[in-house]
Amino acid sequence: MIKGLHHNAYRCRDSEETRAFYEDFLGLGLADAFEIHETKTNRETSALHSFYEMGNGSYLAFFEVPDTPFDFKAQHDYDLHIALEVDADTLATMFEKGKAQGIETRGVADHGVIHSIYFRDPNGYVIELTAPTEGAAEYAAKAKTTAHEKLAHWQTTKPVA
Repeated sequence: MIKGLHHNAYRCRDSEETRAFYEDFLGLGLADAFEIHETKTNRETSALHSFYEMGNGSYLAFFEVPDTPFDFKAQHDYDLHIALEVDADTLATMFEKGKAQGIETRGVADHGVIHSIYFRDPNGYVIELTAPTEGAAEYAAKAKTTAHEKLAHWQTTKPVA
């Protein structure tokens, strides 16, 4: 049985630039970093793998691989974003902190059961901070009972590309 998320890993342009955003700005402590000199298929490489710990013991991880091309591009929120849960006070504090530091900061978006703000990290990834509102737990419990029905409806009614 799957217990939970250990880590999500993403490419980064520069490990120090990434550390400054995730550790100094977001407050996620750098928990580990190690060099990789050989892949599991015995190919030589030069990569740094770094991990930032979240409050529940899971991690966001990054690979810097200077000698391997990677297409960094601005991500649309629908394409890729990393959503991290915070409380309402932290959401407000981080919104002001982002604006004060000149980091692209959007929001506060009211999604009914959560309020969200959005940043772009130095790699172009969209980072969402989200704070549950009153009633979020009840909504989540009810949503589980209708999720399959909503998915089936979508499959039969979605626009054709």
